[in-house]
Amino acid sequence: MVDTMTEKDFLDKYGQKLNNEQLMAVRTIEGPVLLLAVPGSGKTTVLVNRLGYMLSVKGIAPENILTLTYTVAATRDMARRFEALFGKEMAQGLEFRTINGICAKIISHYGRLIGKKSFDLITDEKVSGKILTDLYVKVCREYPTESDIKNIRTLITYCKNMMLTEKEIRKRGEDEGIELWDMYDKYNAELKARSLMDYDDQMIYAYRMLKSSPDLLDYYRKLYRYICVDEAQDTSKIQHMIISLLAGENGNLFMVGDEDQSIYGFRAAYPEALLNFEKEHRGAKVLVMDQNYRSNAKIVKLADMFIQKNFNRHEKHMRATRDAAADISYVVLDTRKRQYNYLLDMAKSLDTETAVLYRDNESILPLVDMLDREDMPYRIKSADMAFFTHRIVVDVVNILKFALNPMDPELFMKIYFKFQTYLRKPDAEQMCQMADYKHYGILDAVEDIEVNKNTLSNVRSLRTHFRNMAADSPAKAINRINKYMGYGDYLRDNNMDDNKLFILEMLAQNEATIQGFLDRLEELRTIITEKENDYSAKLILSTVHSSKGLEYSNVILIDVINGVFPSKMIKNFKTALPSEKRDYEEERRIFYVGMTRAKDKLTIFKYGDAPSIFVGELIKGNKAKTGTGVGSVESGVRETASIRSVNRAKAKIRSSEHSATTMLLKKKAAPVTSGANVPENLVMGERVYQERYGEGVISDVTWDEDEIPTKFTVEFDDGSERKFIYPFAFTTGMKILEE
Repeated sequence: MVDTMTEKDFLDKYGQKLNNEQLMAVRTIEGPVLLLAVPGSGKTTVLVNRLGYMLSVKGIAPENILTLTYTVAATRDMARRFEALFGKEMAQGLEFRTINGICAKIISHYGRLIGKKSFDLITDEKVSGKILTDLYVKVCREYPTESDIKNIRTLITYCKNMMLTEKEIRKRGEDEGIELWDMYDKYNAELKARSLMDYDDQMIYAYRMLKSSPDLLDYYRKLYRYICVDEAQDTSKIQHMIISLLAGENGNLFMVGDEDQSIYGFRAAYPEALLNFEKEHRGAKVLVMDQNYRSNAKIVKLADMFIQKNFNRHEKHMRATRDAAADISYVVLDTRKRQYNYLLDMAKSLDTETAVLYRDNESILPLVDMLDREDMPYRIKSADMAFFTHRIVVDVVNILKFALNPMDPELFMKIYFKFQTYLRKPDAEQMCQMADYKHYGILDAVEDIEVNKNTLSNVRSLRTHFRNMAADSPAKAINRINKYMGYGDYLRDNNMDDNKLFILEMLAQNEATIQGFLDRLEELRTIITEKENDYSAKLILSTVHSSKGLEYSNVILIDVINGVFPSKMIKNFKTALPSEKRDYEEERRIFYVGMTRAKDKLTIFKYGDAPSIFVGELIKGNKAKTGTGVGSVESGVRETASIRSVNRAKAKIRSSEHSATTMLLKKKAAPVTSGANVPENLVMGERVYQERYGEGVISDVTWDEDEIPTKFTVEFDDGSERKFIYPFAFTTGMKILEE
């Protein structure tokens, strides 16, 4: 039994450090409540204090309170923090669970009611992995890589969590280029045949049991009269449906989250539940904690400006509690390739905790390679090594191996159709047989079989490339594969991202031979998989996703370039599909989360050969113009250049051909801006003034293949809508209106 306290006594003892918004959240107990908590606003502190308030002031029995968190680690952390503040005795009766945890309890209870044993839960991914591998071979008629299985697993999880119909799953499969419905249907059938369920099934079964058994539902509604949900923006559709079912229409449901921090769309996170909270829960209260205690005021202001560009969000602003300190810095590098040497040099003299954040794990592999070679200390969070088994990486490895082993039929049959030679499978098989019979290279066998002239010419050209490649450096070989052997065309034809070729080429630069490079790839995979983190290291490497919920003194955001971060661009918002707009808004949220991990200093890399719509927005939004010299400053934004790059450029003059290419790239990457009035980037939602039509809002922007604005649409205040040419409209008088 918890000793009760008066509200005054409780607040005097525990609430002295809580602000008015936090106090309001702690004291609002009855009915459905949505608490929108911006980054660094102290949501866990509020959750813990609110639980204490419910027990000691409101006299609510601990067994009537269910606190749901996103991960097992979060449940432990919440329980630990509650116990540290209120004591072990008070914490004993409280229940902290994940959604899957409460679903397991419901399924077990239902099984006892009907006298049947529930399906066994698959807790070892090897079991489901073996099932998926066997099914992949049957459905796709080829053996999958680890990356393929991970992708299928993620898609099946998405389908179950979003409760997609067969039609929707088939459409998703078409978008992904795989037979998703066949895999999904056969996988579920196989699990049922073995009396197994995965973690996603666990939620679906629990939901069905609650829906089909009024007595079961009534039991849990009476037991859990108060439900608290942390990280609500990361909760999936099926999870929200279970929570709503348990709470009932008029239940005491307290959800804490922030749709601006919803970054797990691939796991079926459903931020729409926060946006629709008031519609789905009659009489709901919506509270906002908008004070950021983490970041310096300049970071808060810029991050808030950035996230305001999203449309699907609650109307709120993040406010700083700390004073303005260091400016946001932009490290300007002439090429993306330069960033790794820059980071290596920085790591050698690092004396403050610094986190390098990135969109995808692969971005950091070239730096990890260099740090390992120099035996430099670093920490890496949740490194996912799907890169090494990705289809593109496997292809390149097989192509390189075939260059060293031109008589290997197994390798040839894996790669022959990826060079645009139009060689048919029966011809490829015949070449393998002929080469084995005559003991010569497989590509030589094309001379002894019947193929049309074009195919013969293509295969001869490919043979020449393979012969020359055997003596190439690894970096040159990868460049040859991409640009001259047809593989780059194969990727583009199949709408596959070629960023992995860039990473491979960067890794290849540190090896002299192809075999040495192949060996190093295996070494790197082992290093990252088995590395023990050095927690004394000042350098932290992490994806933005893995950094969520954490904070660092200094943050550096890298690879913020179109096609990488954001991973996909929308060139015309008016014709874009709703799913494309939704994905793009999530990319913006991921970047926002990355920015708000920084406490004291935020640095963003900017590249001369890779345009960035996000960086352009930040610079423009902070009313700054990019300077041409080192250290140009305007409106609180400092732009620095890599001293290392400058010194190298002075020390080693490039060839005139390379210099000309670099100049072309720079010209291509930057928008043409003739006149001081021309903005560097166009941002939807910005207000403009045009002498003839008055004031309006940019409602749509069209970019060319280099992500440079070409046309844009303005909705004027009088209701008219007109299209304009960029930058001509601004050189003839149109102006961006300052907020």
